[in-house]
Amino acid sequence: MTNDTIIQVVIIVFLIIMSAYFSATETAFSSLNRTRMKTLAEKGDNKAILALKLSDSYDKLLSTILIGNNIVNIGMASLGTVLFVRLYGDIGATISTIVITVVVLIFGEITPKSIAKDCPEQFAMFSSPFINSLIYILTPLNFLFSMWKKLVAKVLNLESDTKMSQEELLMLVEEVQQDGSIDKKEGELLRNAIEFTERDAEDILTHRVDMEAVPLDRTKEEIAKIFAESKYSRILVYEEDVDHIVGVIHLKDFYTESGITDKPIEEIMTPPIFIMKNEKINSILLKLQKAKSHLTVVIDEYGGTYGIVTMEDILEELVGEIWDEHDEENEVYHKVSPNTYTVDGSTDMVDFCELFHLDVETEAVSLSGWLMEQLGKIPEVNDAIDYENLSLKVLLTDNHRASLVEVKKEILPNQ
Repeated sequence: MTNDTIIQVVIIVFLIIMSAYFSATETAFSSLNRTRMKTLAEKGDNKAILALKLSDSYDKLLSTILIGNNIVNIGMASLGTVLFVRLYGDIGATISTIVITVVVLIFGEITPKSIAKDCPEQFAMFSSPFINSLIYILTPLNFLFSMWKKLVAKVLNLESDTKMSQEELLMLVEEVQQDGSIDKKEGELLRNAIEFTERDAEDILTHRVDMEAVPLDRTKEEIAKIFAESKYSRILVYEEDVDHIVGVIHLKDFYTESGITDKPIEEIMTPPIFIMKNEKINSILLKLQKAKSHLTVVIDEYGGTYGIVTMEDILEELVGEIWDEHDEENEVYHKVSPNTYTVDGSTDMVDFCELFHLDVETEAVSLSGWLMEQLGKIPEVNDAIDYENLSLKVLLTDNHRASLVEVKKEILPNQ
């Protein structure tokens, strides 16, 4: 083997290594976890800081990688052709094409990219100093390619949208939870936070038939009895009827060190905060914080009282059910037999559908509301409907709504 041949072989090996470097660098920067890299950068890792900086200018980085990779691959193909033609004559070009293609495919593409995919952060930090130097060297070419990209994007009317949608965020949380980085409770909290802005007052309110309210002319002794029986810390006050809420009485203002306050009810009650039933709960939270209040009155499109939303209702959308020493656990359903259940009529319709694996399109918030929608009238005891594989029957009613429903589930052959 002549000295020229040895030199050419050494150069080809070097070019293969460089091809592997560029391929691995591209994969590493496209696969790295930016959150993990930011954590390393915040700890003062200089290579992580540089890698993060390069990642922020990904277009310039990618141009440099592609330029470098193409130069080494073209150089490798040219040298290989010269070498194999000199060694094998006319068939040297064909042999060169086959050998160089296989070598580049295995050692310049597949292997380095597989390695970089498994440890992208480490390889990105390893490759950053050299690729950063190349970026400066190839600045003129990068500038030309950047202008070309802008021209193509303008001609084709392409717009880059880097914002992540809510569905993508939810999918990301699901993937992170499956990877084991977060547990089930943490995943649920993140999902609740992402979906927080999509919920309306109507989705979380306490309906008017379930809220406690007293007329303005009610005696203090009667109000004290309602406080004692309901265990609530706040009670609404109305004039004429519940559609005309005029204030909120707080327990701490109603009682003093010597017992029930001597002040008139008008002096101790605070003005109510009114919101529409379709108002988003993040907006409601801001109003409550601004007013330093814990309760809002929800009104319908006619200006009547639709229900109430409390600070606790909003927080439960984030962290789940909040219990205190006065709360009584209320089972929304009870299994009577293998295929028969009794279900509370106030059960959230979404929860009911999940429980019985139903796909229902309805605007009703509760099971009772959906039954009223299906029946086309106010539910009465023994009213019944069939829906998919379920038979539902009203067992009890309260205030013109179904308070307890019997649900029989037909066992399908494939279940």
